[in-house]
Amino acid sequence: MIKAIVVFDIDGVVRDVGGSYRRAISDTVEHFTQGGFRPTSTDIDVLKSEGIWNNDWDASQELIYRYFDRQGRSRTDLNLEYQDLVAFFQVCYRGLESQPSEWTGYICNEPLLVNRAYFESLTESDIGWGFFSGAMRDEAKYVLEGKLGLVSPVLVAMEDAPGKPDPTGLFSVVEELEKRDLDIPVIYVGDTVADIYTVEKAKTLQPSRQWIGVGVLPPHVQDNQSQRDRYRKNLEQAGAQIVLDNMEELTPTLISNLL
Repeated sequence: MIKAIVVFDIDGVVRDVGGSYRRAISDTVEHFTQGGFRPTSTDIDVLKSEGIWNNDWDASQELIYRYFDRQGRSRTDLNLEYQDLVAFFQVCYRGLESQPSEWTGYICNEPLLVNRAYFESLTESDIGWGFFSGAMRDEAKYVLEGKLGLVSPVLVAMEDAPGKPDPTGLFSVVEELEKRDLDIPVIYVGDTVADIYTVEKAKTLQPSRQWIGVGVLPPHVQDNQSQRDRYRKNLEQAGAQIVLDNMEELTPTLISNLL
């Protein structure tokens, strides 16, 4: 019988996406503003701190719209085709080929932030674990199975559930992990305000279960103390019970202490 469930976000938690997803956001915005605006990492953080821009395609579109808003141009007059935006973004992120084995884009160079032994330590401590991510399923499996070597991990991805902060996907992971052992405490680990809002919504919808939000500082804020402090404060204000520098700090001992 497992004594707790830990569900992980992937981007910024399991893998560093500063040079991949975030770079693709900047490339996409720059392209569709005809070079007028290339958002910095801080610009992206400010948008995502609103807690509703977990989908990077939507975030890219919103940054484009806001740029033209500042130019006094109406969104309805822009003729920005969402599917064109998505296609451009995906070429940046994946490359031109559709098969993961042939990808050449930014996804190929994402550093891992954890190793497989960490998940083995959770299993050995009777802690169930899985993943709820806004990434597409094949992109999530690329890192979980392809790079980390995990075998068929429990995963709810973009295609499987509404986007965060809707907790439907989180509930699905928990349901698959807990089997018949109901009301096991759940920890959700994420690096964005939307991740923590997801836990807060879960508390509202399923108040009989213990839900704990754990924030993780993504790599792109780690080298600047003021950025670290601001990012940590945003996660704490969103409801994170604790904010860590790296997910591996969430040891079985710390998990027991949080419950």
